[in-house]
Formats: sequence, structure tokens, C-alpha cells
Amino acid sequence: MSAPFCSSEFVADHVRAIPRSGIREFFDIVQGLPDVVSLGVGEPDFVTPWHIREAAIYALERGRTTYTSNLGLPRLRDAIAISLDARFGVRYDPRREILITVGVSEALDIALRALINPGDEIVYHEPCYVSYSPSIALAYGIPVAVSCRAEDGFAVKAAAIERALTPRSKVLVLNFPTNPTGGTMTRAELDGIADLARRHNLLVITDEIYSELTFEGEHVSIAALPGMAERTIFLHGFSKAYAMTGFRIGYACGPVELIEAMMKIHQYSMLCASIVSQEAALEAIRYGEADAVEMREEYRVRRNLIVNALNAMGLTCHLPRGSFYAFPCIRSTGLSSKDFAVRLLENEKVACVPGSAFGPSGEGYLRCCFATALDRIEVAMERMARFVKELHG
Repeated sequence: MSAPFCSSEFVADHVRAIPRSGIREFFDIVQGLPDVVSLGVGEPDFVTPWHIREAAIYALERGRTTYTSNLGLPRLRDAIAISLDARFGVRYDPRREILITVGVSEALDIALRALINPGDEIVYHEPCYVSYSPSIALAYGIPVAVSCRAEDGFAVKAAAIERALTPRSKVLVLNFPTNPTGGTMTRAELDGIADLARRHNLLVITDEIYSELTFEGEHVSIAALPGMAERTIFLHGFSKAYAMTGFRIGYACGPVELIEAMMKIHQYSMLCASIVSQEAALEAIRYGEADAVEMREEYRVRRNLIVNALNAMGLTCHLPRGSFYAFPCIRSTGLSSKDFAVRLLENEKVACVPGSAFGPSGEGYLRCCFATALDRIEVAMERMARFVKELHG
């Protein structure tokens, strides 16, 4: 008699070892609870500006429903090249060095798969976006985390990166402004990292999806620094600055050989990004700057309110210089990040993400997304202040 069939035995070992997203796991708990104020999911509460939506509608009306080039619409790649030159001072050939992807998530995934040989070490800074470590592991690389500190504004230090390097180190992944901390990097700090990358022959993947949401100082791309364009894959997209999360449009820029390698994976998996979404992205990058600025300034008001409220209730919180996340320290309460978040949700119906979801370096912190309406943030802060007061007796 044959043994009972067990489908789980067929799951690949390296996939079985990957944990579920700490964010999604936590928000499974949130589902169904009434009257919850969510400061959790990192998604703008703004609706995509009308003229961008209208561009998508018009594309459909014109019958723009076909495949595009694997690399993406030439007009969109041209517009991206012009924008990056003007904003960051970095130049790319739109015909050979720009690839349109299904969100920045796909861009990161295919970049890692195009670069990693089994056993290569990929260095990244932490706390960080939840997908970095799993994406590295799924590409058969070895994730190597470098901790960032609140006292440094959650910037990553070149010396800390250098201490983590070994002969197997191949790629450095950067994300500034950072999810979940809102940390940014100065030009001088990036110069130090660029020098390190050149000395140790590292390739850099820089995820700059939050660059338009920089509140103080200039946003500098490491790709624009001397000698770095040829050893950098630049990732960006439209989700955050233009409130276009559901359109799923990102892009990767870099040396011809690397973009070609990424395109091979892209063409055999995704084939191309949605043509309708690409048409909307073209409208956004050509005519959406005023929308992005207006939303950023609204986020600035919300940031100031939430950070002041968190500090006033005794949860030390640095002022994020970018993104739309506050990252307060909750160690003074004596609770773990997950316990704090769960009890806050159960007692006061406020949903935030435990810092531990963003790696071990995030333990003792809480991610509070302020991409939600100001009046809802005020309610959340009142409830959280009451919760913290009760914890301290």
C-alpha cells in the first residue's frame, strides 16, 4: 500500500526556509477587527492623480492593449532618461540601459537573480524592507545584514559595511530614504561608501523608490558619484511619489551587460509590464511633478505631527528625513516589538508594524506609517498615548 500523498514534501528546501512577511502576518490579525486605525501598510492614502488615471483610460480607449518591447515602451524609457539626468545627474541610454519592470520588487528580484552565484554574500543595511533578505536567499545568495543606529539617523556607515565584508562579498544593497526608518544619506556619507565599493570591487544595487519623499537636504544617488554608474544598478518606480501602487510599474537602470542579463530573466517570466500602466507612468513622469510635491508636503505635516506626538508620550522617535514612516523606540515600555504591537491593537485598535518584522535590528522599535489622513493620525496618537500611559501605571 502506497504512503499517503503529502504535497508539502514537494516544496523546495530553500523556499520552505523562507518565513512569511512579518507585515502581512501581523495584518492577518488586523483583518476583521472593527474601528481599527491603521498606521501599517506602506501605501499612500492619496488616489492616483486624475490626469494619470485618465492617461490609463485613454490608452484603453485607443486600444492600447498589446505587449510592449521586453524593455518597455521606448517613449517611457526616453522620459525616464531625461528625468534622471535632470534630477540626479546620472545618464542612461534609454535604448540599452533602462528596463521597465513590474514594480520595483520585480526589478530587485531579477537584479539579484542575474548577479548571484550560489554562496555569494550580499550585504544590506538593517532595519530594512522585509523582502531584501528573502529575495537574496531565494536567489541562492547569503544575506549579510549591517545594523544602522538611531543615533546616526539610521544612516549606514562605511566602516560598518567594511567590517562585514569577506572575500565572498559581491553586492551591496542600499535603500535611501529607507523603509522602515526614514533614514537618509548625505553626499559625504555616500562618498565613503562609493570609495569602499571601488576598493573592494563591489556592485551596488540602490533602491531609491522614496527619493521624491525627501523632506530635508538634497537626495543624492550613489549612481551619480564618480566611478559608480558602471558598478551600480539603479532601481526606482512610481508607487510612492505618484500614489500608483496598484499600477505596478518600476524600472532598473545600469550597465548594458547587467540590464541585458536582467532582461533575459524578465522576458522569460514577466515578458513585459502592462502597457496601460506604462502609459500612465509616462503621464506621471512628464506632468506629475506638481502632484508629487503636493503629496510630499502633506506628508511633511503628518510627519511633524506624529513624531511630536510620539516623543511627547515618551516614545523616543528621530525625525525621519525621508519616506512616510516614523520609527519610534518602545524599549522603555519593557515589551517586545510584537507584544507592544499586538497589545496596542487589541486594547486601542491601532495597527502598527513590529520593528522586528524588518530584521533583528528592528527589535525595540515600531513602524508607524503616516501615509494616512491627518485626522486619523490624531486619533491613533491619542489612543497610543493612553496605551503607553497605562503601561507605565
